[in-house]
Amino acid sequence: MRQFDNVEIIGSSLVITELKSEIERVSPSDAKVLITGESGVGKEVVARAIWAASPRAAAAFVPVNCAGIPETLLESELFGHVKGSFTGAYRDKAGKLELASQGTVFLDEIGEMTLRMQGLLLRFLETGEVQKIGAERTTTAPNIRVLAATNRNLSALVEQGQFREDLFYRVNVIHVIVPPLRDRQEDIPALIERFLSDFAAGTGGNEDGGLAGSDHDIVRHGNGHAHRALVPRPVVRNISPPALQALCRYSWPGNVRQLQNVIERLVVTCRRETVEFDDLPAEIRTPLHVVVAPRRERRRTVADDLFKKLVDDRESFWTAVYPLYMNREITRSNIRELIHKGLEEARGNYKIVLRLFNMESRDYKRFLNFLRKHDCQLSFKEYRQ
Repeated sequence: MRQFDNVEIIGSSLVITELKSEIERVSPSDAKVLITGESGVGKEVVARAIWAASPRAAAAFVPVNCAGIPETLLESELFGHVKGSFTGAYRDKAGKLELASQGTVFLDEIGEMTLRMQGLLLRFLETGEVQKIGAERTTTAPNIRVLAATNRNLSALVEQGQFREDLFYRVNVIHVIVPPLRDRQEDIPALIERFLSDFAAGTGGNEDGGLAGSDHDIVRHGNGHAHRALVPRPVVRNISPPALQALCRYSWPGNVRQLQNVIERLVVTCRRETVEFDDLPAEIRTPLHVVVAPRRERRRTVADDLFKKLVDDRESFWTAVYPLYMNREITRSNIRELIHKGLEEARGNYKIVLRLFNMESRDYKRFLNFLRKHDCQLSFKEYRQ
């Protein structure tokens, strides 16, 4: 476990170790960061970790949920308003950008912003000026750092005309990708241990045998009379090996948030100290061989999508792949996997790979130089056997 002040990133898997290193690298600067990942992976936790490890940690961290606020209210939330500017504006209100002075503002689900709001945000990022709703003049925004997050593919939204390209490049100075839980299953036991501890404490449990709660039960006396009485319910402290195995093998489409909710449910409903396999929710309690079987089917990867763009959609490597890598939207391993697929198809011939990836013959030396420079060139020999 690594702690960034009061923010913990739980796990020791390779992908989480790399994520922690990335947080350490980007935290000291004021560069804008775009955090991407599936819903529930913990993008806000990563944002808070960046803030907590930065020189701005003593100032405010101000989150804004861009998906949960209608456009008109989001404008007021970000920029503020003056008294009388609209119905219900009974007083002047400072916006989140103003409240984040010297600190960090976190724009969660930025991909859900309307095009109009994107334009307003872009103007702020370009000029540093803030204009409150109803105000006649702009003011210079306080010194703040902007972090943003989304579970959507902003590059695809740009192509579809749903997200401004100029705003995309403004917020995507540094790109941090948060891995899904299924890609770091070895971290699940540590996460479960933390959630068990937190939820047990929250329901009144303690280390010397305290009670998680009480249930009503029928107590019968020797004289035949009965009454309802409070019966202490044990604190959930452990997960049995079969239950833990099922939890670790489940695919967790809702990621860490779903795991957290399941553990909370078990703490509330389980009537014994150790959670057994039969206590698990039905979707997790599926026989292990049924759960494992889908995982033997290879998941579609980034390289698969890139290969399709190049081979099926006839896009060029220089326009479909190169910019993504240089903007740190894809990784070296993505490129190496793509080259692997190309060499398999071309039976180890890089000149055929060049044509396969829709590049001109004069690009051959440039292509190989790029691969060598970024440690992405694979030996052709094994593909010719």
